[in-house]
Amino acid sequence: MESELYVRVMVDESRQDNMTRDARRAIMIDGIPVSLLGMIALALGSSPDQSAADKGWWLGVTAAFTLAVVWVLVRAFRRADEYQRKIQLESMAIAFAAVLVGLQVAVLLDATDIVGLRPLSEAIVIGGVGLWFAVADVRTRLHR
Repeated sequence: MESELYVRVMVDESRQDNMTRDARRAIMIDGIPVSLLGMIALALGSSPDQSAADKGWWLGVTAAFTLAVVWVLVRAFRRADEYQRKIQLESMAIAFAAVLVGLQVAVLLDATDIVGLRPLSEAIVIGGVGLWFAVADVRTRLHR
C-alpha cells in the first residue's frame, strides 16, 4: 500500500516536471521571435533624426511588437495553472513598481539636466522586463 502511494506521488511529480518543462519550452518558442522583433523596434527607434517614413516603420514595428508580447503573455497564462499565474502576476507587480520608481527618478534627472530621459527610459523598461523574468524564475525555483 505504501509503495503504491509512493509510486503514485512520484509519477505525479514527474508529470508536473514534464508539464513545467513543456510550458517553458513553449514560452521560449513563442518568445524568441518576439524578442527579435523588440530588438528591431529598439534599433529603428534609436536614431535621433528620422524621416517620416522611418518613423512610420518604427511605429508599425513597435505596434506589432506590443501585440506580439500580449499574444505571448495570453498564451503563457492560459497554459499555466493557478499557482503559476499567481507567481507571474506578483512578479509583474514587483517589476511594474520598480519601473514606476525608475521612471520617476529618470524624470527628476532629466529635469536637472543630468541625464536625458529617452536613454534612461529605454534602459528602465528593458530592466523592468528582465526584473519580471528574474523574480518569476527565482520564486518558481524557491517554491518547488
